[in-house]
Amino acid sequence: MDRQLPKKRWKPRRDIPVAAAALLLIFLIIHIVAGDHSARLNVQSERITISTVEKGPFQEFIPVTGTVIPIRTVYLDAMEGGRVAQRLLEAGAVVNQGDPILKLENVDLRLNSLNREADLAEQSNALRNTRLDMERTRLSLQSQLADINYEILKSKRIYERYEILMGKDLISQQEYDDARDSYQYLLKRRELTIESHHQDSIFRAVQIKNLEESLDRMQENLRLIRLNLENLTVKAPISGQLTSLVPEIGESIGKGERIGQIDVLDGFKVRVEVDEHYIARINPGQEGEFDFNGRSYRLVIRKIYPEVTEGRFEVDMLFTGEEPEGIRRGQTLHIRLELGGLSEAVMLARGGFYQKTGGQWVFVVNQDGSMAEKRDIRLGRQNTEKFEVLAGLKPGERVITSSYDTYGDVDKLVLKR
Repeated sequence: MDRQLPKKRWKPRRDIPVAAAALLLIFLIIHIVAGDHSARLNVQSERITISTVEKGPFQEFIPVTGTVIPIRTVYLDAMEGGRVAQRLLEAGAVVNQGDPILKLENVDLRLNSLNREADLAEQSNALRNTRLDMERTRLSLQSQLADINYEILKSKRIYERYEILMGKDLISQQEYDDARDSYQYLLKRRELTIESHHQDSIFRAVQIKNLEESLDRMQENLRLIRLNLENLTVKAPISGQLTSLVPEIGESIGKGERIGQIDVLDGFKVRVEVDEHYIARINPGQEGEFDFNGRSYRLVIRKIYPEVTEGRFEVDMLFTGEEPEGIRRGQTLHIRLELGGLSEAVMLARGGFYQKTGGQWVFVVNQDGSMAEKRDIRLGRQNTEKFEVLAGLKPGERVITSSYDTYGDVDKLVLKR
């Protein structure tokens, strides 16, 4: 038989703590599941730099350093070796083309010149004697021919007269034959004499030709030796400033050795060193800009030296307009070398954040400026002032661009005023 159980009454002293513990447990579970667990760091706003993301024309350029050098430099090399006998000018002097700068002495070269002059004189005498012999031979032949022609004339008369007398049987056959043979002998003798002279003339002509060619070669050799003697006096090949002169009096200089240089003073150019990373992007015609005495000046690349030394290569740049007044040789210029034309882009100011993040993420400030949250981004081109933003940021957003070195691995920054 069933019986009715008595109804339990609520007891506050015992049940209130239990309910509170249950509610606290539920709150903790919700907080663990859905709460914000990101690491935070309090930062003073006045100690950071906040930049606004912008959209506008972007010019990619890199900062490079250039050195002012003369528009043209001509190096002085010793055309002939020798000992320095005299320094006629000193480094720094302004010279005109043809001015003597340095005198050298070379005893062997001077002896060689004297020997060649003696050989040339001997060859000239041989040629002169051969021509004289040829002239004497010609005159002798003419004399012989004159005698032979005279004998032929007399013999012909006798032969023709004997031929008539023979037809009348007034002379003997022997006398007629002797006259005829004498006449024919003289004719043959004249023919042989002329042929002998012809052959001798050919031989003499060849001999004279060879002597003349040999004489011409000796004269050319002597001319070159004399030119080398003249080269012992080093002269300025162009007008300009003698900026370097190395040899000292008494010093021996080898042939082809560099002894100095002359700079043309008509203008300047700038020799620029560029990191090899950009070698494929540098071409003649690209321009750059630099500031000097409160004004901006433009330069253009005219020559590229492809040799890479210690990770850098060189280019020569010329001024596109007037040269800066007061610029000097050896002066250093800080140039903004342009790598491309203007283009529309989303841009973020450069800052110390890049050294920490490598441009892969930044802290973006919320609208009320109370907090900055870590966000992944992607950067592209750059210049000395801006980064090109390819992804992760929009125009108008604000980004902390100062150094992140003291932030550690936090995900959010609480900005305190």
